[in-house]
Amino acid sequence: MKMRIKEAEHKYVSEVLASEFRTSKLTGMTTRFEQAFVKKFGTKFGVSHINGTATMHSALAAAGVGPGDEVIVPPLTMASTSLVVLHQNAIPVFADIDPDTFTLDPESIRKSITEKTKAIIPVSVYGLSPDYDSIMEIAKHNNLYVIEDNAECFLGYYKDRLVGTLGHMASFSFQASKHMTSGEGGIVITDDESLADKMRAFSIVGYDIVSAKAGKITKDVLQNPNYARHTSFGYKYKMPDLCAAVALGQLEQLDMLVESRKSNAKKFLEIVKDCSWLKPQKEPDGYVNSYYTLAMLLDLDSVDFTWHQFRKQFLDFGGDGFYAAWLPTYREPMWKTQDHRVLDVINRFGNHQKFLDYYIEHCPNEENIQPRIIQLKTNYLDPARCQQQVEIFAKTIRRFS
Repeated sequence: MKMRIKEAEHKYVSEVLASEFRTSKLTGMTTRFEQAFVKKFGTKFGVSHINGTATMHSALAAAGVGPGDEVIVPPLTMASTSLVVLHQNAIPVFADIDPDTFTLDPESIRKSITEKTKAIIPVSVYGLSPDYDSIMEIAKHNNLYVIEDNAECFLGYYKDRLVGTLGHMASFSFQASKHMTSGEGGIVITDDESLADKMRAFSIVGYDIVSAKAGKITKDVLQNPNYARHTSFGYKYKMPDLCAAVALGQLEQLDMLVESRKSNAKKFLEIVKDCSWLKPQKEPDGYVNSYYTLAMLLDLDSVDFTWHQFRKQFLDFGGDGFYAAWLPTYREPMWKTQDHRVLDVINRFGNHQKFLDYYIEHCPNEENIQPRIIQLKTNYLDPARCQQQVEIFAKTIRRFS
């Protein structure tokens, strides 16, 4: 049976532990990981972080997003994509999704742009890239930054280009469920040295001596009584060396980890292809889905059972179950809180109900699709276990057919 954590991860963690975290014996593990990651993705700079939410926060700060600015985001994703906008005291604006790919719809992006729009955060949801040619054209025309949210997409492709190399900055997450993990962690990659410099400083409490290429502060500098440390505002978002050690080992087997998920997804797709009431996420020509999960729509209009009944039958047959989509972010209860950043958004509409009504009307595809989504697991490293689940899912389909 294949194991997710292998010898390399243990080796690199041992190196860090052997240093006893003394500044005189540090391994430079975080820098080693950053350099290996940007080499893998063919970009110039990488700034590692403690998680994939902090990455996007730093990216927005580097882009100059601030109070009153608007950032266009999809409603079909984890709420972090919107929360980081609030962290910058800015306004998340929800654009609708494409009904077939489930990714941001470029036409809805166009309709959502105002004079206050500063950036777009497209999400490669479930492992599939959005239409970046259209998005980058819109961004160029309107002088907007594009920050890729690739938490669920490693080694995916868009028209022969690696996802992560298409926007101005690209964020990745190493949370436990992702293609590669360090328990928690993340990285932002970019070819723009100025943006990387700003992200580095923002992620290390505004220290002036750090840069795109170096995140280490030397003892000679720190021991100078005249050293003015903080020349800009920032947070303590730096990735710990222990997490970097695990991430470096994971990076070395990333191709295998991604190919395993793609192979598992294709096994499920083979049994779904003849089912008229299950519609997999569309993978357009020239796209390569890295299949964080295998997403599909259950056509509730053409069947006489519910989403919950279908899932329960899968579980009763011995299946692992499947996940639902997140609530549309604008439907999350947090929008009823009294946090001043939330109120800044709600007050633009008058009250919470008007805010909700607006986005229900503005995002009809999201409203239609979200209750119907099924996410099947693809992270099986044991082929026999995956095949067992495929057969159980096929049995479940036959039961309702």
